[in-house]
Amino acid sequence: MWIVRLALNRPYTFIVLALLIFIVSPVMISRTPTDIFPSIDIPVVSVAWQYSGLNAEELEGRLTTAYEKALTALVDNIEHIESTTYSGTAVVKIYLQPNSSLDTANAQVGAASEFMLKSLPPGTLPPEIINFSASSVPVLQLGLSGAGLSEQQLNDASQNYVRPQLITVRARWCRIRMGANSARS
Repeated sequence: MWIVRLALNRPYTFIVLALLIFIVSPVMISRTPTDIFPSIDIPVVSVAWQYSGLNAEELEGRLTTAYEKALTALVDNIEHIESTTYSGTAVVKIYLQPNSSLDTANAQVGAASEFMLKSLPPGTLPPEIINFSASSVPVLQLGLSGAGLSEQQLNDASQNYVRPQLITVRARWCRIRMGANSARS
């Protein structure tokens, strides 16, 4: 209620303030960067192991638990580790401290993976090590279905008709998101 009294007692002050906001607003709006997806810099290394023939419980006991223990001993700057084990596949996500080097973490995770690979049963495939970025997560997932169409026909339709159209949409969004750095897309 005090601001209303102040506005009634000093009307010129509020008129000048309103004019100042009206004049400065276009300048501030033009200088404000436009970014649909903000830059999220959380260093995460994802490791995917495959060993067919084992169910999820056996794979977790033989591989996932031992690999997590090896990671805690061999990799620096770990914030926390998350793992998911499916039948024949184990995915381990290593979340690092905010200012950690991904290059160093990749080297250490690769060394830990090679160390573990020697102790695993024969036939275990080397893991796929992926740098995971929150800004690279897809924002759209599309599923196709068709009555009377075979799986091959659906695959051909998605690869030849749907995918080329979505690629052009993605390029437009990247230019908008990256603003002045659109030369990278």
